[in-house]
Amino acid sequence: MTRPATRDQWRKALDELPSSSKIPAFYLAHGQPLLVWPASAGPPMMQVDIQKPNGPLVQFLKDFGPALLSKYNPKAIVVFSAHWETSGEALVTDYGDEDGSNPLLYDYFGFPKPLYDEVKFSSHGNSTLAKRIVDLLKKAGIKARTSPKTESRGRDGRGFEGAGLDHGVFVPFINMFGPTFNDIPIIQVSINSSLDLDDEWALGRALDSLRSDGVLILAGGLPVHSFREFAAFSESTARPIFKEWCEAILKASEIQDPKARKDALYTLPKHAGFRVSNPREEHFIPLYVAAGAGEQGGSRILCSLYGAPTIAFGIEA
Repeated sequence: MTRPATRDQWRKALDELPSSSKIPAFYLAHGQPLLVWPASAGPPMMQVDIQKPNGPLVQFLKDFGPALLSKYNPKAIVVFSAHWETSGEALVTDYGDEDGSNPLLYDYFGFPKPLYDEVKFSSHGNSTLAKRIVDLLKKAGIKARTSPKTESRGRDGRGFEGAGLDHGVFVPFINMFGPTFNDIPIIQVSINSSLDLDDEWALGRALDSLRSDGVLILAGGLPVHSFREFAAFSESTARPIFKEWCEAILKASEIQDPKARKDALYTLPKHAGFRVSNPREEHFIPLYVAAGAGEQGGSRILCSLYGAPTIAFGIEA
């Protein structure tokens, strides 16, 4: 089967996602600030063929978000990002209900001023859902608590302090849902800073029941995230090892038997391209959160752009 790498192909893949009472869980490429680059910021700082303003990843996200809303009509979104890690306990944003708003954490540096002043995403949370997520995590043996907007999220591995949805959330969401999205609540949950496969898998698996209640689970990262080698970000300049790594991810993810798929996903960190593509594992590890949430059921590649895949897990027959 042809993997979806063009707009016609991924639109077909999205259209063919089965409608079911249990929403699949998704791993998506969250991209970088280039994807929300304001015209007032001048020419982009760098040209990355897939992850450039109005490039293929932006075009996919603009198709992906509306497709999810139309097909599944989710009641809420629970999102995990490569950019929020906590140690010893999972934190769950409790930034208020419809009368509140989710603040943004501009967790990037060195960009032009408009990337901070003009990039906005309006959304809200839901305290009841936040508390339910905490209860589900605790029931699974994972220490967890809610985190209000008055609490700094901590340094989350990258030196940024403050509260709010990070750019691993608002960058793709602006493209998926537009700059104002107050239709349904959005809750963010931290990943485990252990970056251990079992720990991340357990986070997703603990929230599996939410999918039956109309909650959309998204986990975002980028499986090629090496700032030591900028050529790796473009398919036209990447060395073969990076392309082989991306192919290995797709091959493992499209295995339909749940146990065999998990085994294949767990072997990925042994691939020669893993470490060269990920000096630190945090951008790859959200894949295991999504796969854990959709552990039972089928899987499907929805977008196979180089270094920027989107994969559905837990598809019901």
